[in-house]
Amino acid sequence: MSLRIAAIVVNWNGGPENVECLRSLVREGIEPDWIYFVDNASTDGSLEAVLSEFPTVQVVVNDENLGYGDGNNQGIDLALQRGAEACLLVNNDAELVEGCLDLLRAAILEDPKLAIVGPRVLYKDFPEMVWAAGGYLTFRQNLSTLIGHRSPDGPMYRKTVPVDYVIGAVMLVRREVFERIGLLDGTFFAYHEDLDFCVRASYEGFGIACVGEASAFHKAGHSTGGGYSARRKYMIGVNSIWFLRRHGTLTRWLRFILFDVVTLPAVWLIGLFQGRSGAVVAKAAGILDGLRGKRVTSDSVNERD
Repeated sequence: MSLRIAAIVVNWNGGPENVECLRSLVREGIEPDWIYFVDNASTDGSLEAVLSEFPTVQVVVNDENLGYGDGNNQGIDLALQRGAEACLLVNNDAELVEGCLDLLRAAILEDPKLAIVGPRVLYKDFPEMVWAAGGYLTFRQNLSTLIGHRSPDGPMYRKTVPVDYVIGAVMLVRREVFERIGLLDGTFFAYHEDLDFCVRASYEGFGIACVGEASAFHKAGHSTGGGYSARRKYMIGVNSIWFLRRHGTLTRWLRFILFDVVTLPAVWLIGLFQGRSGAVVAKAAGILDGLRGKRVTSDSVNERD
């Protein structure tokens, strides 16, 4: 059986990582004209670099930074209109390892219950270390836990297992999921929209799994300043509140407050010695802004440079 897959890549000043990402997609068998490259008003020449090497990709050029969610939604919508049977969402700083797409495709075709799958994701700069082999929803710090995060890669992560969510760095989604639950929630702008999407899919009975035999590299947080940057932590703070407003219960709110909010002063003290105190303050500001009803926007992101 075959499965017509369209790939969607969103870029915002992603530099040369974009070209490496698209090269890996083409190596995996995706024809360039089935790659939807959405550029969110980049100014670093990355769009021009992509078009120079891949002139036949489907390009969407935005006049402003619409964020990860709405950027992907533009590509998804075009791909579905064209008849794509599944969409592969790929961060522009991710790179598929040889055989990755075949394994993801096979997993979905062999198990009709599976609708969202992703590979185990390794650090691009440290390929012997796991970034995530899927994730579990905990409603504690950052609301969820990345499976295997910062652990040495090994056999325990190289098998197919059900998970609560697949990280948006590389996510293959059946067409039926979009048709039933809709697209990503663009109001998150960046961070937690993959978590929210998978949770909404699980409510409808769709199976979600990490296909650990498949792998991809990810230069985590490249566009947003890295794993513990003030920009990233601010967005996570804001979006944690909005996620809880949609999916939270009293117990879930209390768990988040106890494990993520109450611990912030201690984390700040530790951060003083690690050069991370500014990011902790940014996260606290994000939580407060979320409680005040504010959303992450391109303007608020730029303020956190």
